[in-house]
Amino acid sequence: MREFIVEADGGSRGNPGPAGYGAVVRDAATGETVAETAEYLGTATNNVAEYRGLVAGLRAAHALDPAAAVHVRMDSKLVIEQMAGRWKIKHPDMKPLAAEAARVFPPQRVTYEWIPRERNTHADRLANEAMDAGARGERWSPTGSSAGASAGRTPGAGTARTETHTRTTVTEPAAAEPDHRAVLTELDRRAALTERNHRAALAGTESRAALADAESRAARTEADARSEDADAEPGVAGAGAGVRAEGAGAEPGAGRAGANARSEDAGAEPGVVRAGADARPMSAGAEPGAGRAGADVRAAKAVASPGWAPADLGPPATFVLLRHGETPLTPQKRFSGSGGTDPALSAVGREQAERVAAALARRGTIQAIVSSPLARTRETAGIVAARLGLDVAVDEGLRETDFGAWEGLTFGEVRERYPDDLTAWLASPEVAPTGGGESFAATATRIAATRDKLIAAYAGRTVLLVTHVTPIKTLVRLALGAPPESLFRMELSAASLSVVAYYADGNASLRLLNDTAHLR
Repeated sequence: MREFIVEADGGSRGNPGPAGYGAVVRDAATGETVAETAEYLGTATNNVAEYRGLVAGLRAAHALDPAAAVHVRMDSKLVIEQMAGRWKIKHPDMKPLAAEAARVFPPQRVTYEWIPRERNTHADRLANEAMDAGARGERWSPTGSSAGASAGRTPGAGTARTETHTRTTVTEPAAAEPDHRAVLTELDRRAALTERNHRAALAGTESRAALADAESRAARTEADARSEDADAEPGVAGAGAGVRAEGAGAEPGAGRAGANARSEDAGAEPGVVRAGADARPMSAGAEPGAGRAGADVRAAKAVASPGWAPADLGPPATFVLLRHGETPLTPQKRFSGSGGTDPALSAVGREQAERVAAALARRGTIQAIVSSPLARTRETAGIVAARLGLDVAVDEGLRETDFGAWEGLTFGEVRERYPDDLTAWLASPEVAPTGGGESFAATATRIAATRDKLIAAYAGRTVLLVTHVTPIKTLVRLALGAPPESLFRMELSAASLSVVAYYADGNASLRLLNDTAHLR
């Protein structure tokens, strides 16, 4: 068994303030550096940056050899003690990060050691290089890095190592994803063709198709506008800031790293950036989420098809994710989250629910139904349940994002009334809408916790989750381990179906996204 040493570090100039991380993977036998990765995170705390560095380092090692054993060395006593299980994780922001890290490799193959800062200079220099690059508005690049030389270490030779090194050094300069670690940029699957091929090799044919589709959507001009569930996507001027409005709100298109957002049924709509690498189980679809240990976690092992999973894992918890049918606000493209008027389905929406109910009845695979507490989802779920002869359970965690004072407004109206607030919201997933709304980061944390609870409750079963744009896209994004801006690169129509499967080893597999064949 191959052995790696992962050294990681993270820092914040302000705590919270401009933050970044760096991580190094070395061959334990030779001491050679075989991979480096660094990223500017935007505004974050020291602890978040430390955890992000850990996850990135583990993922870089996993990309080199998924069967390897790993010894982690960090100068963060907090991270080391928490990951080793000796300290309890109390902070809600740390739980999903720790869970994410625990999913990359089986726990029995990872050991942790605290080291003094002076022995962690390589990773520390990478983190500072990333923060310096972010301050210049640039992405950290391995070609300009002197961290290894400054630390007295020589990168290992070989084409394979060089490619891995390059793949693991993609930076998201604009934003750090606060939520459960959904914000993690791991091996940024979008960076280059070589990376895409690598991911495809890990995840198989299904992953390749999903990745190609995701990258195709990501290539769209950020100024494109789409109207989905309940709000149009007006374009937003500035660094490619497009806006899409879906379920019930406007959704900024992905123009800057993580600064775009879409509001659909009731919140932003996370998009898919990479499929086939690491994934995090989320909603009601199929995709084994990487080993999760705690709150939300993301799968670093990309198991895109059941055939790649060990035969002894048993059936996955499969979440079939159904977005509710149209409401009167949908064609008007207005923000419609969980803090507004709670509209019921329109005549069109009820017809859509009837059609999806018929389609699910033909499939005959749904064993349970769980719905968001909002009227439009409960009504949709009720129509399906009547057709399938099942009861409907309600889970508060599946509700839409709260858009605060923007509820019921179009994107254009929000731009006129709250221009500064809208600009800040589009620039960071941690910013909440005007008037005490819910940020996309907070939504992601809530969704991750709900996902984990439902995975445990419905292990080995196929469950229909009737929810909204933001929860579904967040589940998909987490399953794929995609970065924040991916939230805005997915289509999610009213009454559409998506599927994610979550396996016992923590891996997640996205099986289906935005299927509307039953509506045609």
